[in-house]
Amino acid sequence: MKQTYVGHLAIFAVNLIFGINTPITKSILNSSLQIDALALTYLRFIGATIVFWLVSILFKIPKANKKDIPFFLLASLFGVVLNQTSFVYGLSKTSPVDASIVVSLTPIVTMIFSAIFVKEPITLKKVFGVLVGCSGALILILSSANAATNSTWVGNMICFVSCLSYGLYLTAFKPLIQRNHPITLMKWMFLFGTIISTPFTFSHLSTIEYSQITWDITLKITYVILGATFLTYLLIPIGQTRIRPTTLSMYNYLQPIVTTILSVIMGLGIFGLKQSLATVLVFLGVYIVTQSKSRAQVLQEKSLKESQNKSSDN
Repeated sequence: MKQTYVGHLAIFAVNLIFGINTPITKSILNSSLQIDALALTYLRFIGATIVFWLVSILFKIPKANKKDIPFFLLASLFGVVLNQTSFVYGLSKTSPVDASIVVSLTPIVTMIFSAIFVKEPITLKKVFGVLVGCSGALILILSSANAATNSTWVGNMICFVSCLSYGLYLTAFKPLIQRNHPITLMKWMFLFGTIISTPFTFSHLSTIEYSQITWDITLKITYVILGATFLTYLLIPIGQTRIRPTTLSMYNYLQPIVTTILSVIMGLGIFGLKQSLATVLVFLGVYIVTQSKSRAQVLQEKSLKESQNKSSDN
């Protein structure tokens, strides 16, 4: 039970950091320094790769099994390259609020992938929980004063690709995640992510106005690399090994809440009755999904029922 609480705490922290990261990333992209989405993503990959490899050396983290290295490449493609690149690029073409709407679809995508790869049962309770949580997120986002500004269908669709890749990563690669140390997993995934993205993103670094970078932008980029990349991708495997994929993905609903609250603090929105109702619905949805039966529980109950039937027959 304690391990489960650790998993929930880790994923809560991940989505809190991601929620703060969305407006921060948007502000970097909107700066006059010509830091586009691909350049920022590449800086993120390089920075995370360096930090993860340094930590693995300093703390003597267990090495990976050579047989897992090809799977790290595949996991990197979905969990790092497609996920991060498509989200940041999509965010550059839409509003943070619209991007949050798309992120709210991740639990639904994950639930479908869980049924395919992990054989998780799609129960009525689980579906109801997803719908309740999604309704809360939509109420919150659609009530924002900026919900209809600066957005395009192209950006929203690209962000949806991020949801698909992340949902696939959460489910298809769970065995790989469970048998490797989080830092071991991440140092290989980000190394491969950097290598894969280099031909497409390296040239974008030359467009940055480095001499014009202020301390404000430096701190924001540092947050993106160390907070929203290193720390979050260190915590994600901790949650993945302790809670089910669908439950884990439900915490994505925290991101639009945090993003909206940050907008209020910055004077970009309001927090009233609709926002309060949305918050209640989001956490209620998380609770309902958490209480739904996992595949292991369903199999255990089936086995117990069969045993009882045999006993009664005898």
